[in-house]
Amino acid sequence: MVIKLIGILIIVVGFLLRVDTLLTVLTAGVITGLISGMDIMSILNTMGKAFVDNRSMSLFVLTLPAIALAEKHGLREQAARLIGSIKAATAGKVMAIYLVLRTIIAGLGLRLGGHPQFIRPLIAPMAEGAIKARYGIDQLPEDLYEEVMGYSASSENYGNFYGQNIFIAASGLLLIQGVFKEAGIAVDLLVMSRYAIPIGIIAVIYGVIQYLYFDRKVERKMKEVNKNA
Repeated sequence: MVIKLIGILIIVVGFLLRVDTLLTVLTAGVITGLISGMDIMSILNTMGKAFVDNRSMSLFVLTLPAIALAEKHGLREQAARLIGSIKAATAGKVMAIYLVLRTIIAGLGLRLGGHPQFIRPLIAPMAEGAIKARYGIDQLPEDLYEEVMGYSASSENYGNFYGQNIFIAASGLLLIQGVFKEAGIAVDLLVMSRYAIPIGIIAVIYGVIQYLYFDRKVERKMKEVNKNA
């Protein structure tokens, strides 16, 4: 019945009204369960099981307050100041180094990195700080600032997306294997992992070239800004 989809409506309305996200989702879940004929204990049992099964996601959520606290006390500023003290540092080099490290880490099956943990508080401010220090400016032009944020985020996306499938027990590979298995096709995880290695290398090379080209783009942009000043 359509009424069972009321949980979706509750979530949409809750987000529009900027109600607490966790409260909105829990309310939607409880109401959907009651309408579907579940008793309160069954609903709580289902939620508890989902929490335990996805405990890694729960740990991720728990890290967010710690990151926010670090930012409040100047983590971003310190990261920008540190990279600004390195004369050879550029935004492109910062992103390229992170991309290489992120790909290697993902290829080893380690869950380190991410937009909230590294890009927002560290990589993006470091890239921004490198440009400010290199060209002696206090504030980036708005369009350049947005590009720095976008390119910084892409270093995480490239490294995580193309690096994780190098790891033989990656969830993506297991999903592919499961789909093929259901279709009656045997797929070797090791073979898939080997095919993912050259793709990961190509992604790294492409990203590094893109970031180094971005440095040249920044240089042209700053020359234009100084000329018009």
